[in-house]
Amino acid sequence: MKISIFWVLLLSLFSLDIHAQQPALEGRLVDAITNVPLPQVKIAIEGSFLETFTAPDGTFSLGLENIAQKEVLLNISRTGYINRRLPVKLNAEGKKLGEISLQPDEFYEGNNQVTISLTDAEVLGEEGSFDNISGILQSTRDVYLNTAAFDFSQTFFRVRGLGAEYGKLLINGMEMNKFYDGRPQWSNWGGLNDVQRNQVFTNGIGAGEYAFGGLGGTTNILMRASKYQKSARLSLAGANRTYTGRAMATYSSGIQENGWYYAFSIGKRYAAEGYIDGTVFDANSFFMSVEKEFGESHAINLAAIYTPVARGRSAPLTKEVLQLKGSRYNPYWGMQEGEIRNSRMREVREPVLMLNHFWDISEPLQLNTNISYQFGEVSNSRIDYGGTNPVNLGEQVAFVGGGQNPDPTYYQKLPGYYLRFAGSENFEAAYRAQIDLLENGQLDWEQLYRANQNNPENAVYVLAEDINQDKIFSANTILSWNINERLKLNSTLSFSKLDSHNFARIGDLFGGETYLDIDVFAEEGEANPLVSAVQANLLEPNRMVQEGDLYKYDYEIEASRAESFVQAQYYFRKLELSLSAKLGRVNYQRDGNYQNGIFPQNSLGKSEQAAFLEYGLKSAAVYKFSGRQNIEMNIGYFSKAPGYRNVFVNPRQNNQVVPDISEEIIQTLDLSYRFRSSKFNFRLTGFYTEVNNATEVSYYFANGISDQGMENSSAFVQELLSDIDKQYLGMELGSEYQVTTTLKLKAAAGIGQYIYSNNPQLRLSSASFERIQDYGRSYLKNYRLPGGPQQATMFGFEYRDPAYWWFGATMNFFSQAFIDVNPLSRTSNFQTDYDGQPLLDYDPEIARELLEQEQFQDYYLLNLVGGKSWRIKDKYLGIFMSVNNLLDKEYISGGFEQARNSNYRNLKEDRDRDIPVFGNKYWLGYGTSFFANLSLKF
Repeated sequence: MKISIFWVLLLSLFSLDIHAQQPALEGRLVDAITNVPLPQVKIAIEGSFLETFTAPDGTFSLGLENIAQKEVLLNISRTGYINRRLPVKLNAEGKKLGEISLQPDEFYEGNNQVTISLTDAEVLGEEGSFDNISGILQSTRDVYLNTAAFDFSQTFFRVRGLGAEYGKLLINGMEMNKFYDGRPQWSNWGGLNDVQRNQVFTNGIGAGEYAFGGLGGTTNILMRASKYQKSARLSLAGANRTYTGRAMATYSSGIQENGWYYAFSIGKRYAAEGYIDGTVFDANSFFMSVEKEFGESHAINLAAIYTPVARGRSAPLTKEVLQLKGSRYNPYWGMQEGEIRNSRMREVREPVLMLNHFWDISEPLQLNTNISYQFGEVSNSRIDYGGTNPVNLGEQVAFVGGGQNPDPTYYQKLPGYYLRFAGSENFEAAYRAQIDLLENGQLDWEQLYRANQNNPENAVYVLAEDINQDKIFSANTILSWNINERLKLNSTLSFSKLDSHNFARIGDLFGGETYLDIDVFAEEGEANPLVSAVQANLLEPNRMVQEGDLYKYDYEIEASRAESFVQAQYYFRKLELSLSAKLGRVNYQRDGNYQNGIFPQNSLGKSEQAAFLEYGLKSAAVYKFSGRQNIEMNIGYFSKAPGYRNVFVNPRQNNQVVPDISEEIIQTLDLSYRFRSSKFNFRLTGFYTEVNNATEVSYYFANGISDQGMENSSAFVQELLSDIDKQYLGMELGSEYQVTTTLKLKAAAGIGQYIYSNNPQLRLSSASFERIQDYGRSYLKNYRLPGGPQQATMFGFEYRDPAYWWFGATMNFFSQAFIDVNPLSRTSNFQTDYDGQPLLDYDPEIARELLEQEQFQDYYLLNLVGGKSWRIKDKYLGIFMSVNNLLDKEYISGGFEQARNSNYRNLKEDRDRDIPVFGNKYWLGYGTSFFANLSLKF
């Protein structure tokens, strides 16, 4: 507790009369059905800075020293319950309100992650753009953010156009965002809905209590045993989305003898096949929390979370494949011994242990010190078809082999490939390819085993697993000091350290005995029949590996973050002000365990250290015209370190750091008007954000790369796009009107324009190049940023009958969604031949048409929700159902341009074909889908 002692010494420098008697509002909150006390209920006086939370026994006391009004409006809220707004007349001593009941929100009970279904569009690679929505699923009842979470998110929609890396996710005050890409890994605590209901959400860069936060908002999930009401809950759910079945059981004890609390939750989610063909799903969830109070001032909480999950992924598809096989088609799987087997399995097993100490030094002064440790493994499987046989050529050894790509949608297996040359089409081969895709079209597992049986000592095909083993230690201390009723101070010191081991592992030899650990591919996906060996590790050349062995690459990443945060909030009668600052440092370093044959000089051992300074200032102001309406403004200027995935050029093979990389610089401003009354709530927000100096590293195979000195130059490349400026401009609107006591109308809209605001620098690195190639500027300015529709609107209603049944519907409209463009095609490479000379047949008008960004078609989606609840003595039984996309509308949720055709000649030739060989690839949204949940609470 060295940090705690530091704070005590600091605070001893100040003197403050904290025991003075003052008028107060007092009361006790209970569940309206079970009459169980409710902890962690927020009690706030509207139009003021004053707020508090109920204790484990449901009681609260809110000081009123600086409240001059004789009558105030009390706002009482807790996630999973219907908000209450009570007018209260005050006297000189304050007011004792007695027992106040909160009605469970039946609409919410089963609504947790109901309309959300993770698709591979959102978890492509190790990334997730869904996660910035997940953080607001339970933490707010703001109509716009609710709509974004439950209606807009099914379309890959991003709040304010921002990815999850711009938000912050905390559990018990501990940041959970990953060093790898800056995003939280939500599967680390998935399936624990019942114990994640206590959340504090800060929208945008508004003032938060635990951290400086992120551009996209900050969510703190409180998972302390003492913050759960005494209850037990069982639930069963069925769906046709990511999973088809779910079971959960949760129990929390409330306060026990000698100040003990405990809570646990277990869950199971599964699907033999999800909405997309072949997407198996198997997940278990475990949570335990134990808390002990020591006197009136100290409490220690120990929490453990473990949510292992395995899910089969699906592929983006070209229009050619979609027209032949439909929107549910997935080429990654096939039947093996009568069961579905997916070749692209993602498995996450990363337990989290957390120890929290809470010290109420005095009524206005609290100190919270935390440590956490997360460890485990994330694996992503794929089929490696680079197996070889060595051939002695006298003075050297070459390697013959490399299996054919087993993907049924590999471009050389599709009908369009045989029709690519006008005048010499092979219609017979195209017809056979079409019939084969229609009648078969799935991965042939038996063929892989047969191929390996021909020479089991040198397997051609293996199942490779890309493994990431992280060990993360974090510690922080959080000070909260209500200096007086007008001034509040929050401050945090935090430190995190990561040790990450990354390697490839042989998961299955498909009947073979060993596999030769070299790289024989001269080009990605196309095996040269006779090539020289490229050793994965020169320290062990020509190594034969077996199941469970490491191969291909092996390196470690060391990362650390240290940060300090301080925030002051001041309250006047009509004005609230806050000022926040942060200062921190992030370090990354790679340590290679293999000496790669392509990069022998800079692959083994430690890289240079990449260091980034994170600093920032932000301020918020709220002016209250009255208790019903106010205006709010937030302004911020801060830096953000990139995740290490965008720091190293190609960490699997070498130590090289992206040249001249530095922190992102973020400038942002938003202005809101709010009106709140008993019947009508309204929020209108305008926002403007600039993100400057961003860096993105991408990997792909490209044809037609200039300046390589050979015709039709092709290579597997690492694209380094740096000095990226992005602009986010838009507005948010949310409104709801209680027409009658049972009928509510609501509307929401997010209107944005999210663009590249400059022409970033593009470089390419490759094993085929001697050094990094600079292609100058990529002319992306004014192209739209990808990431779902930039404009979305909703109109809907909710009907709640006094007999405890309810029904709601929303009609949602989406537009302005764009494909992710290929930056290399927007450089000088596009109009340059392989020898560096200008293309003679280049036509600027045609080029402009070829490079026009594809806009996806607008669409409407109709969603329905409804349910019924019953009170059976002291128990609560509820059923909830939702139907998404009732009209079964087919729509594109995302997509990208293939980078195969990187110059004018290649791209024009492909686009002129009736069936492009390398057409754009798309993710399609779900058609009609449902979710049903039955729960019993007692």
